[in-house]
Parts: sequence; C-alpha cells; structure tokens
Amino acid sequence: MESTHIWLVTLGALSAVIIFDLILAILRRNTETTTTEATIWTIVYVSSAIMFGFLMPNWTPDPDAQKEFFAGWMTEYALSVDNIFVFVIILNRLKVDKNRQQLVLLLGILIALVLRGGFIAAGSAIIGRFSSVFFLFGAFLIYTAYRLLLEDKGEEEWKEDRVVTWMRRRGASTFLIALISLGFTDLVFALDSIPAIFGITRDPYIVVCANIFALMGLRQLYFLLQSLLNRLIFLSKGLSFILAFIGVKMVIEAFNGIGVHEILNVGLPHITIEFSLGVIVMTLAITAVASLTATRRDGSAII
Repeated sequence: MESTHIWLVTLGALSAVIIFDLILAILRRNTETTTTEATIWTIVYVSSAIMFGFLMPNWTPDPDAQKEFFAGWMTEYALSVDNIFVFVIILNRLKVDKNRQQLVLLLGILIALVLRGGFIAAGSAIIGRFSSVFFLFGAFLIYTAYRLLLEDKGEEEWKEDRVVTWMRRRGASTFLIALISLGFTDLVFALDSIPAIFGITRDPYIVVCANIFALMGLRQLYFLLQSLLNRLIFLSKGLSFILAFIGVKMVIEAFNGIGVHEILNVGLPHITIEFSLGVIVMTLAITAVASLTATRRDGSAII
C-alpha cells in the first residue's frame, strides 16, 4: 500500500493541474478551442499519464502496479471517449454556444471527478467488507456490455426529458441546463467505470490515479474528437467486449475467492494482469483501425 506521503504528493500535483485547467478554461471561456490547440493539450495529458505509469515503480512497492495502472487508465480513457459521444449530443441539442462550451465541459468534468471519488470510496469500503460483491460487479459489467452491444450510435442517445422542459419553463439558462445534464450523464457513466476499474485492481491509489488521468484533458479531447466521433463506429462494440471480459474476470476471481475449486473440485483459470492488459490494448487497437478503415472522412460507410 502507498504511504500517506505518496498520496498527498500525488493528489497535490494532480489537483494543481486540474486547477490550472480550470483557470485556463475561465480565462478562455469566450474563445473557441482550435483543433491544433486541442491536439497539443491532448498529447500533453496522454504523455503525462504514460510518464506517470512508467515512473510508478519508483514509489510503488507492488510489482504489478504499473501494469494495473496502464490497464485501468486505458479502460477508463476509452469509456471517457464514449462519454464524449453523449457530451457532443447534449451540447448540440441544447445549442450551447461554442465559446461557452469550454467552461461547461470543465465544470462537468469536475462533477465527474467528485462523483467518481465518492463511488471509489464506497466501492473500496464495500469490497473490504464483502469480497463476494465481485459477483454483483461482474454481473453488472456483463449486463452493461450486453446493453452496449445492442446500442445503436445512430439513434438518439439523449432527449430532452421532463426535467429539462420543467427547467426551461422556470427560466433556467441553457448553461445551467447543460451543466446539470452533463452531471447526470457523469453519474450514469460512473456506475459503469468504477466496477470496471475494480475488476482490474483493488488498489485505491491506482483506481484514483487512473480515473483522474482519464478525465484530465477530456475538455480538449472533446474539441479534438468532434470531427472524428462519427468515424469511431465500432467503439461501443470494443468497449462492450472489454467490459464483458472484465466482468467475467471478476466473476472468476469471486469464485476463486470463496474456494469453489476446493468445494466442487473445479479448477478455474487465473487471469493475469499481463493478459488483461494485452486484451485491452489489442481490443482498442482493432476497434480504432476497423472503425477508421470502414468509414470515410465524412463518417459515411465505405461500400
């Protein structure tokens, strides 16, 4: 387990980056983010996560921590990209001015950090007391994977519900409505992402860091991927496979945890973190290549 000093230094450094991003978004709240700017910042944030992962063995005693971080970060990052799909739809449907999207996106991401922090704390407490909860988490991820597999990205994923209509009638601003809508979306995605990361590692330090790095730079990634999202047609299918894989892994670990091999004389395989990392990397690579190969630049299918 990481020491209190490591926790404080890590959270202090990451908090400083988030505060800097918040100040930058406020200062540039009336300026539209260019593709070049979004690309540069996305590279900076992704490089920071990779560097953090490579340097992790210097302060973490667990030999598997580095691999668990990369597996968790890539899974959470992929889920965050899927989250962007819904962000684009919400902001476009609500007709949020592009110059105002900077601030609403960052505030929405801060809400996501708070929500995920709460879920991580709750998840750690539950797992610490009831290891059999992995059966529930695993089943939930498998169900989520099934739901995601059937989901059609071409269909409407978000509609103005009665709450939005009620808020409009009460004179709520478009900015406030968009912020609340993004917050609710963050809550829904947190229900998927937190069980997924706990299926990879039980170390709260890695869970927290993987989630923060996955959400850092999401604002810039939004502007970068706006023109590319309609080409990532197989993203949900790739995520579905990853979530199903992690769900099955959690169920197997739960069975091994209760000693099913001793009770029923049935040997279940142990899925190593190296194998899990390989599956996640390969799935994301195949998903990206297949999506870009099957579509033109305008997002239309190649016949």
